[in-house]
Amino acid sequence: MTDLATATNILEELIAFPTVSSDSNLDMMAAMANRLDDCGARVEIHADTTGRKANLFATIGPEAPGGIMLSGHSDVVPVEDQPWTADPFAMRAEGGLFYGRGTCDMKGFIAACLAMAPAYARRTLRRPIHFAFTHDEEVGCLGAQSLAALLSDREVKPALAIIGEPTEMRIIEGHKGCCEYTTRFTGLEGHGSLPDQGVNAVEFATYFVTRLLELRAALQIRAPEGSRFDPPWTTINIGRLTGGHVHNVIPGAAEVDWEMRPVQDQDRVWVREQLEEYVDSQLLPAMRRIWPAASIETDIIGEVAGLEPMDLNAARALVSELTGANSADVVAFGTEAGLFQQIGMSAVICGPGSITQAHKPDEFLAASQLSLCMDMLHRLGARLGPRH
Repeated sequence: MTDLATATNILEELIAFPTVSSDSNLDMMAAMANRLDDCGARVEIHADTTGRKANLFATIGPEAPGGIMLSGHSDVVPVEDQPWTADPFAMRAEGGLFYGRGTCDMKGFIAACLAMAPAYARRTLRRPIHFAFTHDEEVGCLGAQSLAALLSDREVKPALAIIGEPTEMRIIEGHKGCCEYTTRFTGLEGHGSLPDQGVNAVEFATYFVTRLLELRAALQIRAPEGSRFDPPWTTINIGRLTGGHVHNVIPGAAEVDWEMRPVQDQDRVWVREQLEEYVDSQLLPAMRRIWPAASIETDIIGEVAGLEPMDLNAARALVSELTGANSADVVAFGTEAGLFQQIGMSAVICGPGSITQAHKPDEFLAASQLSLCMDMLHRLGARLGPRH
């Protein structure tokens, strides 16, 4: 059986695991661990606090620094209310395309890695190859955050990361971060005819939104010189504002859902500091003059670091050598790459399939894309050591 046929069979096996982010991924992790264990990899399974989710980290080659990490997420987005023409968790091949939920985002890359693992094990590698498969990327990169924390504490850790998100095998060296928040306002209800005797949570929420819009405008002049993103500055979006019940009652509760897409981490820090100062010095004192128990609390739904383009990037140089590409781009969508960059690893994104297929009904991965990925991974093995 050819390596591509092996990868195809593994992909079919992986698609059959319905690893929607709301559900467990443990069965898929166990199947992948068995494959890696069979070829002699050193395999670790790290469960989350619920015991229903886990990361997998495995190594082939010497116990040494400077390793190369192949990274992908195991979870997929839901299929409910999507007009699939066939069972999304039963892969079908048709016209050179593989259909199924997760084929391109991103079980195709994982299948290619697993298919190559036995070939890596047959080589005398000069540097280790690591496999990092995470949970809950689609809902805040939760698995990658815990994996990055674990790796950062290790004396021997990978030096480079290749994250196989669907890029049509183009090299991606940068993307914005994604930070999501919910800010809750607790005021004091009262009769609408006596507005001075209540604390109108909706009114204070609108003051907060107004401040967000002011900061959004200020961020435009903070754009880094030469920024390649579109738009080139950090953005803020107001996603939802809710509160109140009826016309004649002072609302005692309100919520604002908002997000920020930083081009540089210092923008995230600056926005948070500006908001904290505004809340602590103006909004809360005004609310508590009327009712001391009033409050404003912000929940962090997720703060995922962006991948900042670097002048010197060893991962970019390696993947350029492996693929023959002489350029690298930036993208709008987010990945786990920035979390690994934050702990000192060089990182790029390069994987089979198109992001335009991700999250859609009848998601597919072209066989030609999977073949190109296998070629890259073959060259990686040949570069790191001869067969034995």
